[in-house]
Amino acid sequence: MIRSGLILMIKDSAEKGKSAYAISKELGISKNTAKKYMEQPAQVHELKGSHKGSKLDPYKPQLHEWMSQGIFNCEVLLERLQGLGYHGGKSILKDYVHPYRPARSAPAVQRYETPNGKQAQMDWGICQYMDKEGQMHKVPVFVMILGTSRVKYIEFVKRCDLRSMERCILNAFCYFGGVPKEILTDNMKTVVIGREGGKIIWNPQFEDFAVDMGFLPKVCKVRRPQTKGKVERLVHYVKDNFFPGRSFVDLEDLNRQALAWCKKADSKVHGTTGKIPLRELASENLQELPAQEVMDRYRWELRRVTREGFVSFDGVRYGVSWQYSGKDVQVRLHNGEIEIYFGEVLVAKHTTQYTSGKILWLPGQYKGLAERNGIAGPYSVAQEQDIQVETRDLDFYDRLLRGVSYG
Repeated sequence: MIRSGLILMIKDSAEKGKSAYAISKELGISKNTAKKYMEQPAQVHELKGSHKGSKLDPYKPQLHEWMSQGIFNCEVLLERLQGLGYHGGKSILKDYVHPYRPARSAPAVQRYETPNGKQAQMDWGICQYMDKEGQMHKVPVFVMILGTSRVKYIEFVKRCDLRSMERCILNAFCYFGGVPKEILTDNMKTVVIGREGGKIIWNPQFEDFAVDMGFLPKVCKVRRPQTKGKVERLVHYVKDNFFPGRSFVDLEDLNRQALAWCKKADSKVHGTTGKIPLRELASENLQELPAQEVMDRYRWELRRVTREGFVSFDGVRYGVSWQYSGKDVQVRLHNGEIEIYFGEVLVAKHTTQYTSGKILWLPGQYKGLAERNGIAGPYSVAQEQDIQVETRDLDFYDRLLRGVSYG
């Protein structure tokens, strides 16, 4: 009797149209043997279809009833089965229960697609980079995505406080060319300061900002960040796709690369929508941007000039004339420059620096300081003036002494 492998080779050759003689020569067997197995019908293996009984079989109906009640702990199930007379092992039970066990993942959520122009989602992420000395640093990244077109905006910053967030939102609106009706975010302190009776208590400054910009703030449910899944995925996309291996000179250079990356990514077909985001941007029907003076109002930050005549902004000290020491000034980042105003007077302008710890001096910053002993205000003294005194003839005074009237 020949082996089953050889029989399969005979049948395979026969299906290809080879004769018994050709098969016998090819496989080194007799012609009659080849002919025998070519004509033999396929037989069902004697083990095929057989089922070895399991000690668990009699208890499976009861087991399914318990699982329908949400009981999947095999220790509990084993104890209950043993109470019914089960003598099998725990491994058989675990193998059987495993396919029915619910997946250990976040609870399912309903997918929402927002109407055009209705919603944008925003969030913060934290990336890490290594400087030239090998030291690790963290840099916050602001992320916003439009709900329908999926056009995205990202910006790396020095800090993620309220003023920085407002600037980023403004920059995103200008990049999109309009304002969405809603912005969905999580319960960050710059947006929400608490809840009372289930009602959200908004950060007053952010609430004023939202009113002036013309959007309605929305927050996802507490501990349910997946409800803003679009921006959550984008944060991971930035960390995993854009940032790894990225080389940059400073924050300005990094943000130039970030916008170029956004435009490149948004010029491709989106995996979910099947459309090109930048082409869909026009259909978002965004609201118009606020007036320029309204937007400019939120680009200013209040700072106090130090005694040495410096203003600190994003970790860099910018010089101001010493006469403004101790005074409050308004600072803004504008077209790559730091502008410092006292009232409506521009008192200093510097090229923006992105490396923390730098000091930028203002030309003539201390001019006149020594002469005035560092006192910027006026001295409390009298003032000498030139006065024109009328010159009279001496005869006038003689007449005056004798009591003679003159004139």
